[in-house]
Amino acid sequence: MTEEQNTEPSAYPIGARVCAELAGSFLVCFAIYMICTFGTSIYGLDLAYIVVGTALAYAVVTAMLGRVSGGQFNPAITVAAMLTGKTKVVAGILYVIVQVVGAIAAAGAVRWILPTSQTVTMKTWLTPAVNGYGTGSVSSATTSSASVSFGISMAIVVEVIAAIIIIAVAMRHTDANGKPNATYAPVIGAAYGLGVAMTYTVTGAALNPARATGIALFGQNQGLSTQPLQQLWIFWLAPVLAAAIVALVMIIADMASKRKPKTPADAPIDEATDAEADAHDIAVDAAVNVAPQVPSTNPEQ
Repeated sequence: MTEEQNTEPSAYPIGARVCAELAGSFLVCFAIYMICTFGTSIYGLDLAYIVVGTALAYAVVTAMLGRVSGGQFNPAITVAAMLTGKTKVVAGILYVIVQVVGAIAAAGAVRWILPTSQTVTMKTWLTPAVNGYGTGSVSSATTSSASVSFGISMAIVVEVIAAIIIIAVAMRHTDANGKPNATYAPVIGAAYGLGVAMTYTVTGAALNPARATGIALFGQNQGLSTQPLQQLWIFWLAPVLAAAIVALVMIIADMASKRKPKTPADAPIDEATDAEADAHDIAVDAAVNVAPQVPSTNPEQ
């Protein structure tokens, strides 16, 4: 086995790959939850801070663990990888399970360390971190004063489009075996940063069903304006739909690339061979017809 083959995700035992996805999901989600709770509550709602922090979280953790598992850390990317054959189904299912478990563990850890008091409640900490739309949006207080709301349709559209960008980047920068190339970590981080810039004010920037699930569980019954679990299905539907769209486009493009259109230069080889054979036969017949007759010798005296 060559050195390059040894670096492919499929070359690592399934246990190592699953553990890498578990650890990666935990680290990414822990970083994002910390950014959205401590950072936002202390420094105020700063979109640039959240965009850069999220991008760095995905880029750094992917650089750490990407060579082991492929650095997916997102059920939507895993679904797209399974549909396109980059990840086997059994491995993909295990990835999704541990990605969600890692996110739940990260949310539990953040919830455990959050300090509260009569004036600083759990609602204060969790509101910027929980995903939602309408009254559950992080911008609800601002939009309600203007008598507008970011509804379900807008939430689905922005989450699907942002997820398409992220998933397409992930598919483009991994090979047929799911091995990430040298630029995967920075470009996937940039894609997540763009996704956050597009969606945070509308939905809190889920982009990742595991990330949305972990914090939703610990945000339930904490006095938020909307119970997070009631809206969680949107943050599974949108990215999985995006994964299906990206996979379908890739499959169609792959099928089209295997069909070469016929051009005048692509004349059938058989026809060319037959024409050459006919020309050769004609030349031989002509040579025989024009050849001089050699008189026979008479042995008798």
